[in-house]
Formats: sequence, structure tokens, C-alpha cells
Amino acid sequence: MQKISVLLFLAWVSFLFYAGIALFTSGFLLTRWELTNHSSCQEPPGPGALPWGGRGEPGACWMASRFSRLVLVVIDALRFDFAQPQRSPVSGEPPVSLPFLGKMGFLQRLLESQPHHARLYQAKADPPTTTMQRLKALTTGSLPTFVDAGSNFASSAIVEDNLIKQLSSTVDSDEWDVLITHFLGVDHCGHKHDPYHPEMAKKLTQMDKMIQGLVKRLKNDTLLVVTGDHGMTISGNHGGESELETSAALFLYSPRALFPSAPAEEPEIIPQISLVPTLALLLGLPIPFGNIGEVIAEVFSEIEDSQPRFSALAQASALHLNAQQVSRFLHTYSATAQDLQVQELHRLQKLFSKASADYQRLLQSPQGAEAVLQTVIPELQQFLRGVRAMCIESWARFSLVRMAGGAALLAATCFLCLLVSQWATSPAFYFGPLLKPTASGLSGAMVCAGLLASTGLKLDSMVLGAMAAVGSLLPFLWKAWASWGSKRPLASLLPMPGPVLLLLLIRFAGFFSDSYIITEARVAPFLLISLILLLVARLHWEGKLLPPKLLSIPRLGFLTPAGPPQYSAMHAVGLGVGLLLCIRLAGLFYRCHEETPVCSSSPLLSPLRSTVDGRTKNLWYGACVGALVALLASVRLWLHCYGNLKSPEPPVLFVRWGLPLMGLGTAAYWALASGADEAPPRLRALVSGASVMLPRAVAGLAASGLMLLLWRPVTVLVKATTGAPRTRTVLTPFSGPPTSQADLDYVVPQIYRHIQEEFRGRLERTKSQGLLTVAAYQLGSVYSAAVVMALTLLAFPLLLLHAERISLVFLLLFLQSFLLLHLLAAGIPITTPGPFTVPWHAVFAWALMATQTFYTTGHQPVFSAIQWHAAFVGVSESRDFTWLSAFLVGANTFASHILFAALPFSEAVGCPLLLLWPFLCENQGSQKRRQPPGNEAEARVRPEEEQEPRMEMRLRDAPHHFSAALLQLGLKYLFVLGIQILACVLAASILRRHLLVWKVFAPKFIFEAMGFIVSSVGLCLGIALVMRVDGAVSSWFRQLVLTQQKAGEQSSLVCTGAGLSARKAQPHLLPPCSQDLLASGTSLFYNSRS
Repeated sequence: MQKISVLLFLAWVSFLFYAGIALFTSGFLLTRWELTNHSSCQEPPGPGALPWGGRGEPGACWMASRFSRLVLVVIDALRFDFAQPQRSPVSGEPPVSLPFLGKMGFLQRLLESQPHHARLYQAKADPPTTTMQRLKALTTGSLPTFVDAGSNFASSAIVEDNLIKQLSSTVDSDEWDVLITHFLGVDHCGHKHDPYHPEMAKKLTQMDKMIQGLVKRLKNDTLLVVTGDHGMTISGNHGGESELETSAALFLYSPRALFPSAPAEEPEIIPQISLVPTLALLLGLPIPFGNIGEVIAEVFSEIEDSQPRFSALAQASALHLNAQQVSRFLHTYSATAQDLQVQELHRLQKLFSKASADYQRLLQSPQGAEAVLQTVIPELQQFLRGVRAMCIESWARFSLVRMAGGAALLAATCFLCLLVSQWATSPAFYFGPLLKPTASGLSGAMVCAGLLASTGLKLDSMVLGAMAAVGSLLPFLWKAWASWGSKRPLASLLPMPGPVLLLLLIRFAGFFSDSYIITEARVAPFLLISLILLLVARLHWEGKLLPPKLLSIPRLGFLTPAGPPQYSAMHAVGLGVGLLLCIRLAGLFYRCHEETPVCSSSPLLSPLRSTVDGRTKNLWYGACVGALVALLASVRLWLHCYGNLKSPEPPVLFVRWGLPLMGLGTAAYWALASGADEAPPRLRALVSGASVMLPRAVAGLAASGLMLLLWRPVTVLVKATTGAPRTRTVLTPFSGPPTSQADLDYVVPQIYRHIQEEFRGRLERTKSQGLLTVAAYQLGSVYSAAVVMALTLLAFPLLLLHAERISLVFLLLFLQSFLLLHLLAAGIPITTPGPFTVPWHAVFAWALMATQTFYTTGHQPVFSAIQWHAAFVGVSESRDFTWLSAFLVGANTFASHILFAALPFSEAVGCPLLLLWPFLCENQGSQKRRQPPGNEAEARVRPEEEQEPRMEMRLRDAPHHFSAALLQLGLKYLFVLGIQILACVLAASILRRHLLVWKVFAPKFIFEAMGFIVSSVGLCLGIALVMRVDGAVSSWFRQLVLTQQKAGEQSSLVCTGAGLSARKAQPHLLPPCSQDLLASGTSLFYNSRS
């Protein structure tokens, strides 16, 4: 019951954090109100006469249609310079040669040969530059907000009024009116390669030929529109607001003259949403109700009329209809949402009223029309542009109440983690009250929901979740207030050492600086190095490296020296130096933040297929495969050192044979992916199919191994033999032959007892075949072995989602985490029978290591740095796997939160290793502690249990303290992660009007929030795995007892290890299940390699 309480309480604390994040998000990343109103031909956008030809009838709606048909070609990620005509080089300057320049030569020929029929614009897309948000803008004319970026995968239908809906309502013939095509090849090529890859040139040439074929088939009444939804960065990604990401091409063409004059030398820059009202009026459709775009005025000129006045009047008519529609939208929206700036709204309404009055006067009295036109057109354009600017600013307004509530809930939950982690260290800690506040919070939320539903008020899920969270927090906070006010000083609320607290405060304050966030990839390793140096110094100051008499004064808030030195100074210094070297080498894999243009990202992060030189590619491939082999060998060596590799259990057999197969599949996939472009044409289909099947095979093997591990998690070797053991061991507290009478008195009784037992056994063997002896090994590392194997199996699928050379980073971080765990274990004392604790510096170092891993695997907390190529790993391009692709991209982005380095130590799932590792290290020092020189007298009285290290079986000596230690570890880790997300929340709140809020602080908050969710889920899974192993160990002990009881007097169960007998071990030190075995004449051993 204790374990279930621990797991449920950690899950509930995670929910409290989720509620705080959700409440803050609902106030910070606001979505605008989506109105359900629709425009129609029967309802003009405003009072006054419609322009010439506008009769409110189908075919001639607000304005007479100029085209009967439309061909809309959307080329995903068609950046402006992809379609821009290539200029002739200036004399004396070298020609610019880029793979994508000049590949759309047909567009260039049209622009040069038919300047009145074709026009190229640079369309500026509004961030976020994700495909679904851009398509929504291209059909509605609205501004999708920042939070809508999450709907880039599996978006639902658009509910607002849009061009597609208007077109479908006016189609009344069997012939086609609109043809819409969406080509994804350019975007796919950018994600898979980059704009500078030869494949991009091939794809652009293919698009150019496609457009050429379309133009040949166009009729005079058809308008051709070729546009990109967004651009792409130099690495082929998009999602942010950089110049390259927001710059898209827009090409208009008609077989009949469309433009009154030749284009300017530099293409005009227009907002991308200007296409929506322009197409609507050209096709004789009503402009979508929520549009805030401005029509492209020059396409409404009267080409056949030679008088400029009529062309200007036609442009003014189109702008006036556009302005009427936008004014109607503002009036409706302001009455519904009331989040527009009131003063600016009144100013714009006055400007529109003046411009509309001037336009009506122009229609009524033609005298002085030219002067009025010169005033009306700029006024209407000023109104439309002012509305767009106001909406951009107003829709970034925040709900301060929800933001403050979310921040307060996060802070209270962090305080809860701190309090309960302190209470869990008390020997009198009781698990029962943990779930009572949880139940009260849920009950309160249900009551509130019932009251709101009965009164007919709107139910807000965010508010209900926050109410449940606050209701569960109040009892803890009240208890903390009472105990604090009566007994405990303020210092008890900050139990962590001074250096750790200082580093945590530095990291907390850093999130308020855009410079810190931009350069965090460099700062996080610096903080980790500082903490490592402090750890080595701490071991020295606490007397763990030198005799305690040399230093007896506490330093920097650490504890005073206690106990003899556990490790040599050279050992600890070697661990520290190794850690520093690994951190430095891992820093070579670095991706620059988009706000540091002078920085150059490491070429080691690029996939091998981008390497042109074949010899260099082969060398790097060999290095990557070598790193993969080193990882496999390291895991097997670790399991072999602790004896778990000899177990016949299915998970161990899978590690022996399944892991090499997974490594072989990974290496084969790398070979195919890096050389796919060089494959012969007849083999490309085979290579493509194998590139899809190999990742699936590796993932399937990993899933099979995990299922086997959950089924049989106890990796213990059990041997059964018939007859008495051939050899017997006589234990002595001294080395060499007996030298005194006391030594003889200690040895002779044992020899006599062994002779007597041997004689009795020979007599019994005359009556039966002999005793059945059962020997068990590897109990001392049974918990860690299961975690190690589980996380090894998780490592390979995640490794496939990264570039090949990231395997070198994984190897470095494997060594780094191994050294860090050993260094942390050197300073963690092993207390028997408890309580067991994990120091704060260990938890903080683990969290810093995770942050370093995030950056060294080529990630940055910006959308443009998302490695979209992971969406195509193991996914067939001929089928739609939207959710699978989204999952793969998320797994790639948050791999550091799921799996901490290629060593099977996860940042969250493997977090219990911080508790288990010191017990594993007990085995390394056991031989030295058996016979300390010059202290034979102490060795004689030392209990036999100290001779044989029981390692992780010590945790089973006190199940109450074991459960409390797991709870304490989980809460400490959630506290450190919660402090980080709280800092991001406060920084985004305080700096919400900062220039870089949407470019730096908002993406950082989103990445931290998602990382926290992944980490908390992984933490609960890791602790659940340890509990599953503990339950399996208990079942294993019970099975041994039942086996002996069934065998009766003809059997003997001996769980052996390390070559020594524990028959005389004190019963109260053994696990509860093993005491039954001891009472029945069974001996237990905990660590041996047989």
C-alpha cells in the first residue's frame, strides 16, 4: 500500500504542476475569438451603393467578377528567393552560385516577356510559420495566434468564414471553377536535406515544369496564382519569425492583361493575407467575414480604359468594399470579445467614416474626382493597415488574473514538494495522510462543477482543474504553517547546501534574461562544471578523501567530516577530470540560436548524407558504428561486472542476442540513409523500403524487450545441485594461520561443526540421493539491472531519430553520467536500516546534465530548430501517419528528457539510479573493508554481514524507508524542474511586452512546459519500474519458501554469493521474506558472479 501511495501522490503532484501550466497558458498564449458569422451576396458589407456591376446576385456579388476560373497552386515552403529572377552578375564581381537560384526560369521568362500579364510579389507571412496556420491565413485572411502552432499536426476543419466555403456555396454548374493543388516536395526536401542540397534544385526545376504545363492550358478567363505558405531557414526548417521563414513567393498570371504598368525593379512586399480579399473580389465572391487583409489595388485597374481616372476609381471601389467588410468585422468582434484597444478602435472608426464619406461624395459628384481620389485611396489604405497593426498588438493582450493564478499554483506546488520531501526524511513519516488532501481537492472540484452546471454557468476546465489543485494544497499548507509557526525555523524550509542553493538561484534568475536563454547551451555546462568542482571539494572538506583529523571545520554550508575516508583522493579527482573532459568534448556538438547570426553551428550535427566527400563520409560512418559498438559493449560489461548477464531470464537473454540485432539494424539504417542518393536507380525502391522497415524492426525489438522485462524483471541466477557442497568455507577475522589461542578457539569449533555435518550427510546419502541445494546470485543489483536494461532498450529507437554523428554525443554522455553517478555515490553515506536519502546536489546535477544533453543533441528552444526529419524515420511517404510523425518529432525533441545519454540512464525514467547507485558502489569497497591493515581487533568483532556487501538488498531491510526514499527523490526532482518552469512563467509574465517575448521567452516557456510533462511522466514510470521489480523480488522469495516447504527435509535452499556463508547473519538485517528462509536453515547471499 505504501508503494501505491507514493506513486499516486507523485502523479497528483505532477497534475498540480500541469494545472498551473495550463492555467497560465490560458492567460498568456491567448487565442482570439473565432466568429461564426459569414458574408453573403445578399448582405452588402455596409450602407451605400455597390460598385458598378455589383447587384447582390450570384456571379456579380459585391463586385462584378473579372475571372471565371482560378488555379491556385500552393508550393509548400516556396521561399521568395527560390522564385526570384536571377540577376546578371555585375562586372568585377564573382557570380553567385547557389543550387536553388534560377531554377524556376519559366517564371522569369513570363515576367520579362509579358509584364502586363504576370507579377511576382514578396509575401510576408505572419508567425508562426507552420503549414496549417499559413493555410488558415490564406483562406480566412485572419491572423492565427501563437498558440495555434500546436494544430500543425492533425488540424481540424476551419470554422471561420473562408474562401473555400464561399466557393463551395456558389458552384452551380458541372464544370470546374477552382483548381487547388498543394505540393509538399519543396518543404519535404528542405526538412530532409536543406535548401543548398542538389535535391532542392531538382525539385524546383520540377515545379517550374509543372507551372509551364499549366500556363499552356489556361484560358483567358482563368487566373493562375502560385504561392508559398512560408519560407525556410538555411537548415530547411520553419516555424519562427526570421526573415527567411516569413518570406514567401506570390506569383499572379493571366492570359489577358491584368496590370496597367510594368513591374518595379524590386518586387513589392505585401502581407500574405492580402491575397484573400483580392481573390474574393476578382472571382465575384464576398470577402470572408473575419478578413483583415488589404486588397492588392493594382489588379483592379481598368486595363482597357485609357483614362487613369477610371483605373483609380476601380481601385478605390475595391478598397472601399474591403474597408467596409473590415469595419463590419471590427464592430462585431469588439462587441463579442472586447479585447481590442478602445482608443485605437475609435480613431480607426473615425478614419474610416471620413474615407467612406469622401468616397460617397466622389460617386455623387464627379467634379474634382482626381483630387478626391488622391485622398480617398491613401485614407482607405491607412485604415486597413492600421486595423491589421491593432489586431496584431491587441491579440497579444493577456489575462493577468489567469497568469497570476497559474504562477501562484506553480509556486505553491514547488513549496509542497519541498515540505513533503523534508517530512519524508523523518523516521515517523506516515504515508496514510498523503492521499487525503487529493481526495478533498477532487471532491471540492466536483461540487463546484455541480453547482456551476445547476446554475447554467459555463464550465471552464482550466478553472476547475485549478480549484481541485488548490483544494488539495490547502491542508498541506495549513499543516506547514502550523508546524513552522510553532517549532521549525525558517532555515528548515531551505535544507539544501549553500552552493547548490546559489547555483539554483543563478539558474532561476537567468531565465529573466534573453541573453541567458540564447546562450544557455554554453551556460548550462559551466554551471555543471562548477557543481562538479564543488562536489570534489565537498568530499575533501567532509573528510571523504583525507583523514577527518586534517579538516574539522564545515565549509560552504556542507556537513562536517564524519567517518573514515571512503575513496582515495586520486579516485575522486580522476572522476572529476573525466567529467570535465566529457563535458568539454560534448560541447563541440552545438547548434546556434537563431538570435546569434554571427555564430556557426557545428557541422557534426548534420546528417552524413550532406557530406559530399565519400572518403570523409566513410570515416565518419565508421566512427559512428564504433560508438554504437562501444555503447553495446559498455552495457554488457556493466551487466557482466555485477553478474546479471549470466541470468537465464528472458530479459537477459534478449540483452545478449536482441541488443546486437538492434545495433546491427541501426548501423544498416545509417548506411542506407547516408548513401540513398548514391544508390543505383534499379535499387532505389529496395533502399527506400529497407529504410522504412529497419527502424520499425528496431522499434519492434525494443518493444519486445520491454515487454519481456516487465514480465520477468528479476535477473537472478538460480542453480540447483544434488548432494552436499564439495567445499566448505571457514571464516576467520584474521589473515594467515592461527597465531594465538583466541584464533584457535574461533576456528576449531567451525572445523568440528563442518566435520560433523559432513559425516551426517554421508549417513543420510545412504538412504537417499542427497540434499537439493539451490544457489541464487545477483540479488545485490537486481533493481539497477532492470532499470539499466529498460533504458538501454529505449536508447536505440531514440538514437535512430537523430543524425548519425549524435551517437558520438551519446557515447560521451554515457561516460559522463557513469562518472557523475560514481562521484555522487562517493559522498552519499549508506545508513542501515535507514532512512535513505538522495542529496540535493545529486538531484540538481542530474537536472543540469539533462539540460546539457538537450543542447548537445542539436536542439534549441525555438521552433525553427525542431528537427523535422525525425517525422520521416520509419514512415512511408505514400501513407499518412500524422500522429505518428508528430510523436516521432516530439520524441526527437525531448529525447534528453526521455533518455539521458546513450548509457541507459534516463533523466527521468532512470532517476531512481540516484538512490540505487551508492548501494552498487558498496561492492567496490567491500574487499578493502574486510581486512583493514593494523586493525585486526576491530575486524574480529565486525559482524559477518559487513563482510559480504548486500548492496541493494539493504533497501529491502526497511521497506518503509525504501518507499519514503523513492517519494523524497521524486519530489526533489519535481521541485528542481518546477523551479525552472516557474522561472519561465514569471519571466514571460513580467517581460510580456518585451521585444523578444514571442521569439525567446514564449518558445522557452513552451519547451520547458513540454519538457516538464515528459520528465514527470518518465519519473513516475521509472519509480513504477522499481516498484515492479520490488514486487517481483518479493514473489521470488515467497516462491523459494514454498519450494522448500514442498521438498521437506530432502532439500536445502542456499542463496549464495561472493563465496561466503551468511548462515550466521543477524536475522533482523535480512529482508522480511528472507527471514523465513533463514528460520528454515536457508542461507542468503546477495552479490556474486557465480
